[in-house]
Amino acid sequence: MLHIVDDEEVIRDSLIWLAQSRRIEAMGYDGAQPFLDRLGTDFAFSHEGDCLLLDMRMPDMSGAQLFDALEARGYTRRMPVIFLTGHGDVPMAVDSLKRGAFDFFEKPFNDNSLMDRVQEALRASLEAGDQAQVQARLDSLSAREREVMDLILEGKMNKVIADMMGITMRTVEVHRAHVFAKMGVRTAVELARLLK
Repeated sequence: MLHIVDDEEVIRDSLIWLAQSRRIEAMGYDGAQPFLDRLGTDFAFSHEGDCLLLDMRMPDMSGAQLFDALEARGYTRRMPVIFLTGHGDVPMAVDSLKRGAFDFFEKPFNDNSLMDRVQEALRASLEAGDQAQVQARLDSLSAREREVMDLILEGKMNKVIADMMGITMRTVEVHRAHVFAKMGVRTAVELARLLK
């Protein structure tokens, strides 16, 4: 989903149309607060990825201030931000990129270049979402399950793991089953692929 935050309706409408011409679902917001309100209600990250096209200069809350709010909530990895401005300068662009923005475009911009970057940002969002899911699965493991998993990834057999950890082979099998279930894999090879 492409989220477009710009106080100019004509810009929002043209960007929505442009996104839809590339088969990208898009939604417009006339300022930072309506977008923050959307995040605060029933927001869920899209299965197709999320990207935010953000106007730098808006009344009430600037794009930079909204970016800071999103960064504080930990959203900017899952929702890459591309800044748009009609009043851009090199220091502003450099600063926004240093702070983690995905890109920076000055109005008027090349439609194809912008949409190419949006598609790259959507792919980056999906990758970040996948990484977040894997991390959540890892976080669900107990310390003991994590130890067993590390030894599985080293290619150790159950008996060797049991000897190394001073536990029974049956206990290793139970931990191994829990690791596989929590990580959503069936084999050690799948586990290794997931964590590469």
